[in-house]
Amino acid sequence: MSSKIYFGKNKRFSFRRSALNVGSRLHHRIAPNHALKTARRIFLTPAKGKENNPTPSGMVIEALGTAEGKMMTYKLGCGPTWVLTHGWSGSANQFFPLMEYIAEAGYTALAYDHPGHGRSEGKEGSIPAFLSALDGILNQQEQVEGVIAHSMGGATLLESEHQALKGKPIILVAPVLKYWENLFGTVEASGYSMKLFHAVVADVGKRYNTTIESIDPFEKLGQRQSPVTIVHDRGDRFAPFSVSEQATEFTHVSLVATEGLGHGRVLKSDPLKQAFAQIIGQS
Repeated sequence: MSSKIYFGKNKRFSFRRSALNVGSRLHHRIAPNHALKTARRIFLTPAKGKENNPTPSGMVIEALGTAEGKMMTYKLGCGPTWVLTHGWSGSANQFFPLMEYIAEAGYTALAYDHPGHGRSEGKEGSIPAFLSALDGILNQQEQVEGVIAHSMGGATLLESEHQALKGKPIILVAPVLKYWENLFGTVEASGYSMKLFHAVVADVGKRYNTTIESIDPFEKLGQRQSPVTIVHDRGDRFAPFSVSEQATEFTHVSLVATEGLGHGRVLKSDPLKQAFAQIIGQS
């Protein structure tokens, strides 16, 4: 499913949405098991993003085993490790230009594809699945220097309580900090049966022994003790910039605002590189 179902903003009435509402509710009533299976495919299957960035020379590509299956990892450089985690319908390929910059600064850049994304195993994705994979990757690192997370990857990162992250600096790029509020509003506006959507959420929660109420990236951001830098474009159409502005009420959070870069191009931007350079003391 494309990012539009999770991060769309169109709430105007349309016949198509009205028909979707009637059809999905009827499907759930007549064939509940099949309807749930269909809904899982709709909401938990990411779209395959284009991999436009060439693979840097010297990159080591390796599959690491996790509870979610084998996750494909991409490592460049040497020295202390910075972990990079992408968002919904993204892949590690989005980080390749930034990874070259990190490697040139004397660090190891380690990115990976989330479950159901890129070249990793799995057919479904969700925050609990992302979190399980992230912790599985962190378990296999000797030492983590910091983390850079994009979009839904940032929401996932903030949920992690892994020991390797304690006291480590974090850069959140175009984060979705009020994830569930945005998601539920968008799904409701799409016209899809909310009862059926809630059934999918409950099904995922049951598998991972969690509840949606416990997942709150904005609250978890406030509880962090380490410094957090947010790099976010004012015109981002998918993740509200205003929420990142609100996050600066936390004393450990700083915000770098960009213009004209949107939700994805910011990953290749100079402001993001400069934020990283400032953290490692090379600015």
